[in-house]
Amino acid sequence: MSPQNPRTDSPHLLLVDDDRLVLSMLALALTHAGYHITTAESTEDAESYLCEGLQRPQLVILDVQMPGQNGLILAQRLRALDHIPFMMLSAYSDAATVQKAIDQGALGYAVKPVDPVQLIPAIEAALARANELQELRTTRQQLQTALDNERDINLAVGITMMQHRLSRKAAFEMLRQGARRQQRKLAEVAQGIIQATETLVL
Repeated sequence: MSPQNPRTDSPHLLLVDDDRLVLSMLALALTHAGYHITTAESTEDAESYLCEGLQRPQLVILDVQMPGQNGLILAQRLRALDHIPFMMLSAYSDAATVQKAIDQGALGYAVKPVDPVQLIPAIEAALARANELQELRTTRQQLQTALDNERDINLAVGITMMQHRLSRKAAFEMLRQGARRQQRKLAEVAQGIIQATETLVL
């Protein structure tokens, strides 16, 4: 595996293909096109690179058919564990192979022999789609965090109402003032109250 002219200001692509000629041709062409390229000659080689965590690729371009574990196995990991976007390369263009790639979440599919010039628009489209998906994941996580915090605060207010025989408004104000004194977020104070109550119950 080898990085090719790394540049921190360009998209980082990981190319995975057991055909060294194809790999070197694509790496050279895409480096000249301004991408930061890392290459791997097998699924296992790519997984080793990803486990090192040196630099997360923004897009993986992988061959479907390779000795040992094929590209679809790596695609499963990219999608399920790392949320790393990927495109598929293959010498086969049959509908079943294309469907398998789509089912694994591929953002693009190219049939060998690949013309790097024609591949670049597909790479750019995949990168744009990947950014959209990441923004959606971030927004979803933010919404989930907000919902979780709201639930914890409501539960802590209820506990405070029962413990101190207060109205809901007074209990909320007590929590708010406590958070201000401790210079902590209200959700953190609420979580502490819930944890303390759960400990007493246990």
